[in-house]
Amino acid sequence: MPRSILHVDMDQFYAAVEVKRRPELAGKPVIVGSDPQGGRGRGVVSTASYEARKFGVRSALPISTAWRLCPQGVFLPVDMPAYIRESESIHRVFESLTPMVEPISLDEAFLDVTASRLLFGDGEACGRHIQAEVRRVTGLSCSVGVAANKFVAKVASDLKKPGGLVVVPAGGEAAFLAPLAVGRLWGVGKVAEAKLAGLGIKTIGQLAAWPLPPLEAALGKEWAGHFRALALGQDSRGVESERAAKSVGRETTFDEDSRDLHLLRPALADLAEDVAARLRRHGWLCATLQLKYRFEGFETHTRQRRLRPPSDHGPLLFSTAWEELRAVMKADGRRLRLLGLSAQSLGTGAGDAQAELFGPDRAKQKRLDAAVDAVRERHGDELMKRGNQPLEGAPKRRPTRTGFSPS
Repeated sequence: MPRSILHVDMDQFYAAVEVKRRPELAGKPVIVGSDPQGGRGRGVVSTASYEARKFGVRSALPISTAWRLCPQGVFLPVDMPAYIRESESIHRVFESLTPMVEPISLDEAFLDVTASRLLFGDGEACGRHIQAEVRRVTGLSCSVGVAANKFVAKVASDLKKPGGLVVVPAGGEAAFLAPLAVGRLWGVGKVAEAKLAGLGIKTIGQLAAWPLPPLEAALGKEWAGHFRALALGQDSRGVESERAAKSVGRETTFDEDSRDLHLLRPALADLAEDVAARLRRHGWLCATLQLKYRFEGFETHTRQRRLRPPSDHGPLLFSTAWEELRAVMKADGRRLRLLGLSAQSLGTGAGDAQAELFGPDRAKQKRLDAAVDAVRERHGDELMKRGNQPLEGAPKRRPTRTGFSPS
């Protein structure tokens, strides 16, 4: 029996939550991501309402650019606690259908509803049920893609926003993808898209039919095979629920490629604190830490370090990752486009293994971690950050965090 995979994506999530709280904003261009003081030159757009998108405002756009494009917009700061509360309600709806839920972010997730057919019907029926329940519970809308694999379901959910439901029958994946732009393939950025355009490839169907040798010559053997498989609608990955999570991760993409350690250091510290907080939320310890970095040409690499004993302590994750990043930047002069950090080899059985590292201060440190988590949960990540020693001569500036996603 083919799998039945759903990708559920909330529509303009942060903006929709703001409109729900303030109905007078309905129909107005709402732009979430401005700094709390309303400054026009700081921050990055987290979410733009559909009305704002008509003016060219998109997520990850600098707020200063959004102001120029849409000066009449309603600019609001990020209220993370409010979004988390709505997200928890939404995920409870998901879990009422199936335990096989893989959260991607606060506003999207994959669900494997293959085993839910007897109770709720086929994938399409499950998708409609979720849309109705999310609307009933939260008043918000979502778009759903239904397919036999994760990649095709993800593409399908994006085609008829807002409130769309797109079903791709098993066996029809390649035909569904064929007319779509090649840029919809995971991993095809501007560089790869330009190389494919140089071969005359503009649609996914053209790529699927293209001879493999010229693809390998243009993209490399690994990427050519990856894109060819996706173009044919092939994706063997299963839905991994958080209950059996293999890793917890966060990523950030910089507005401008950089190799400036004064900028990379605080960005990495933020990632470490995010990952550590999520580990503590689930009661997990990390035994392996992976640093992910992407160079300006979209070339991506990872480096791993074992942690002995396993840990959920942000400063330790940061110092370990920082050693790896400094080694990377010393060995390679290229600028970085993306940084990511993921905790792997997760477990809960290490107990008080960290006491060996922190000694008698471990209990005090645990209380401090709990206090930091409570403040961040209630007021947002930006209100409280740990201090970490800046580099000598560090300027008073830092990269803009344009996004994050769990592994």
